[in-house]
Amino acid sequence: MFEKKTGRQTFQMKNSPAIIATASIVGPKEGRGPLAGYFDQSVDDEFWGEKSWEKAESKFMREVLAKVVTKASMPMDALDFVIAGDLLNQCIAASFGIRESNVPFYGIYGACSTIGEAMQLGAMLIDGGFASNVACLTSSHFCSAEKQFRFPLELGSQRPPTAHWTVTGSGGVILSAEGDGPYITRITTGKIVDMGIKDQNNMGAAMAPAAADTIYAHFEDTGLPHDYYDMIVTGDLGVVGKRILDDLLSSNGIRVGSILNDCGIMIYDMKQYNDTRN
Repeated sequence: MFEKKTGRQTFQMKNSPAIIATASIVGPKEGRGPLAGYFDQSVDDEFWGEKSWEKAESKFMREVLAKVVTKASMPMDALDFVIAGDLLNQCIAASFGIRESNVPFYGIYGACSTIGEAMQLGAMLIDGGFASNVACLTSSHFCSAEKQFRFPLELGSQRPPTAHWTVTGSGGVILSAEGDGPYITRITTGKIVDMGIKDQNNMGAAMAPAAADTIYAHFEDTGLPHDYYDMIVTGDLGVVGKRILDDLLSSNGIRVGSILNDCGIMIYDMKQYNDTRN
């Protein structure tokens, strides 16, 4: 029955879906960071001409969907599903952003793991024969996220060293049953691992245990050597969370060294960040 299951949490694709197109649009801070050359577009205004940060985030999602479909050289109606999520209540950025696409929609919520979760579900739909083309999207916005999870910016609250800077932007990929790759060959789904962290300004510490558990499960399930991958990347643990993750992995005998990285660190100029704090 579980012919694709490998170990406890990992599945091996029989018909590996291909990633045939990617697209990303980011805000001004991200557009000045080390990864600036990899984004399709950066905007110079967090509102992007809208009347609220939430509407701007929805616009990011809408424009990324249009862009990734164009880059895949396919009409919108060639998509069987859109799987998308954001950081707002009831996934309103995704819901309003893609409502005009007229494509069947799954709204998901995974915070920093949303794009990974969407790609896992999209891969299973394609591998299972339920779809040929799936768009996977995510978005976030620093200003709306601060209001949602911490304190509205108008309060001028102090940000402790452990606080994250949520990305303003959106990214998307199209998975297809046919294509030249890269391919999704395996997926390992994480579990909820709650170590009792309650500080909303230290989300890296809250998320690191689940990241460590998932990476450990992947190597246990697959039997792959720990240096098999060129890079192991987490969503947004930040500097503190990444250090905790590295410690947790090492305590379980997984020493991956320099191949471990974090998107929340990679996307910003850390030297510039440190200079502003000194």
